[in-house]
Amino acid sequence: MTQTTDEELIKKYLSGDEPAFRELTERYLKPIYNFVYRYTKSGDSAEDITQDVFVNVWKSIKKFDQDKKFKTWIFTIAKNTSLNWVKKKKPLLFSELSGSDKKNEKESYSFEDSLRDPAPLPDEVFANADLKNKLELAMSSLDNNYRAVLFLHYNDHFTFQEISEMLGKSINTIKSQHRRGIVLLKKVLTV
Repeated sequence: MTQTTDEELIKKYLSGDEPAFRELTERYLKPIYNFVYRYTKSGDSAEDITQDVFVNVWKSIKKFDQDKKFKTWIFTIAKNTSLNWVKKKKPLLFSELSGSDKKNEKESYSFEDSLRDPAPLPDEVFANADLKNKLELAMSSLDNNYRAVLFLHYNDHFTFQEISEMLGKSINTIKSQHRRGIVLLKKVLTV
């Protein structure tokens, strides 16, 4: 028996089938909670924000563009809801104002940046249970931008294009944040 797609569930719900929305909620509850928890680092706050995400989805589902992917849409709502929470709860530090969000910033990379590193990639490290705690600690030391891109790509299996749409940044910025995040993560893990 094949699983009903997100798109089919949305159509069913919009046609009056209430359990279809419940199934969508059950499908995405844990991934959304885990995603939100990465922003808040608080179980209670993550639960509250996750609830807000699903309330927002329920209120907005009639406006959902069915030509788009539901997964990308719901994670975008989760990201925006989490960022709003972080802005309300966390003071903005002067050091956070520099560099990463400049739209016209041109970056150059050396040839060495494009060479493949023989060290394991984050998804390979995730598979090793012994290193999981060390990886989580290292990931928590990264800037939110890098951490979000790495988690979305390696843990939640989003493509760079999907992450770009979710975070509202160009695909080149996402690739750059991915590359920089990997470099920083390797530095932290090899210390």
